[in-house]
Amino acid sequence: MAAALAAGDRAPLIALPDAEGVERRSDQLGDVPLVLFFYPKDDTPGCTAEACAFRDSFADLQALGAQVWGVSGDDAASHQRFAARHRLPYPLLVDRGNGLRQAFGVPSVLGLLPGRVTYVIDGDGVIRHVFNNLLDGAAHRREAIAALERLRAERMAGSGG
Repeated sequence: MAAALAAGDRAPLIALPDAEGVERRSDQLGDVPLVLFFYPKDDTPGCTAEACAFRDSFADLQALGAQVWGVSGDDAASHQRFAARHRLPYPLLVDRGNGLRQAFGVPSVLGLLPGRVTYVIDGDGVIRHVFNNLLDGAAHRREAIAALERLRAERMAGSGG
């Protein structure tokens, strides 16, 4: 597995199908920031809390100009059920071989359970924030919003307005 990526690192290319079979590619986002959250498994309590927290703040995340993509090793059918059951408004990417998880260096817990890590990636493809917390799924949303607000403030300061 690759070393865990950190803030300041360039994010690897993301090119995975979502639950509907649509390929989602990070190189097609333009200058839009991306909140990419890796979670262990569909329909488990912590993952459901995390996914629903992102759902409940989806309008705020969009207002900050961001896309939101969730990623796990579950298959498309599992993602479809999970998204429908919880009315998730953002795509869930299918990482069946965990290749993207490995490319980002997302650690496993005790070598068994896939980790829960959120990355905020700016419009230039640079990771600006990493949050790793397996137990507090809802905290990932708060961390992502705070990072996007900092990113927006930097952009505003840099553009003179």
